[in-house]
Amino acid sequence: MATDSGLISAGTPAYRRLALALVIAGLATFALLYSVQSLLPVFAHDFHVSAAEASLVVSFATGAMALTLLIASVVSDRIGRRQMMIASLFAGSLLTLASAALPSWRALLFTRFLTGIALSGIPAIAMAYVAEEVDASTIGGAMGLYIAGAAIGGMVGRISASVVADWLGWRSALACIGVACLIGAFVFRWAAPLSRSFVPRKHDWASLLASIRILRNDAALPWLYTEAFLLMGSFITIYNYVSFRLLAPPYSLSQSVVGAIFLFYIVGSFVSTWFGQLAGRLGRRRVFWIPILTFLVGVGLTAAAPLWVIVVGIGVATAGYFGAHSVASSWVSRRGHAAPAQAAAFYLFFLYVGSSILGSAGGVAWTRAKWPGVAAFTVCLLVVALAVAIRLIAVRPLPQNVVTSPPGAA
Repeated sequence: MATDSGLISAGTPAYRRLALALVIAGLATFALLYSVQSLLPVFAHDFHVSAAEASLVVSFATGAMALTLLIASVVSDRIGRRQMMIASLFAGSLLTLASAALPSWRALLFTRFLTGIALSGIPAIAMAYVAEEVDASTIGGAMGLYIAGAAIGGMVGRISASVVADWLGWRSALACIGVACLIGAFVFRWAAPLSRSFVPRKHDWASLLASIRILRNDAALPWLYTEAFLLMGSFITIYNYVSFRLLAPPYSLSQSVVGAIFLFYIVGSFVSTWFGQLAGRLGRRRVFWIPILTFLVGVGLTAAAPLWVIVVGIGVATAGYFGAHSVASSWVSRRGHAAPAQAAAFYLFFLYVGSSILGSAGGVAWTRAKWPGVAAFTVCLLVVALAVAIRLIAVRPLPQNVVTSPPGAA
């Protein structure tokens, strides 16, 4: 079931149950968080708001999640990772069901804000859960599974919402997502192994500030937090506004067909696992820049006019983002061992702040210059991200990671 140290290792029954639980957690979280993204043009039409205002239905949830991630990590240090994740899945599912029945735009935004708070109990805690319970040699693969679930959830949530909205309206779409994720919460509760290595911690301000200082002084973590901000902001910007582009002339695609572009998330599910394993073998600092460059190339392709080139560009950009996220998140888990929940919480704080701020800022680029403005805005962000990744090549591994990882891993 586990190694002699009590940690879960690959190939065991406990790992298989953990793998199912991680996939379900990622799938449900990102379906609940991002199913509304494909519906932004529908919200803009029904509630008579601009593209930038419509994007707030995503930004309110991701912003609320960012603001409460650290609080969730502190609470999980006291009550346990597994319990926190179970409560979050149930709360997020029920709030999504409630949002389907609300009458006004402001009420919808408020419920989305509460959904972000509820879901904050999953992403950071999932990383800490894996770091504590899984053998070090398989952390990258385990995190890759969680991110694969996130990719599938983001894809299925967006596509399902688009198709159901085309036939029955956006309220029915959100209700279907809520019911499906509620079932997923029950599956997670059954599958997730009980924590064996978790030790409850009670934080006071002194201990919390000490943890923050350790993370701030690390040679890699502040740079990885910067990458989270830039990469997620770029990714959300592309997907927020590609629907507006493809629904408009000269393409004039239907909502369902536009939603199908999110099928590329399945590429992300495979690429995240592959890059996680590659980084475990060759070293994260030596691999990290490759998916970022891939992301940049993909965005460049979307600037072309032919529809097939745009579609290929979205696919390439998706693969690049999920590859980079897989490497970065496992790297944070490895370097943040002194304060694992807080290390993960800060990474995801910057991830979702980037989603909220840059995702909505992309709406200004769309309003002023349509897709060329969005593409130029995103390219600038990714050039900075690539420069940071190259800077990270010079960061040396922590001594304890040299012992348990292949040469060059950090």
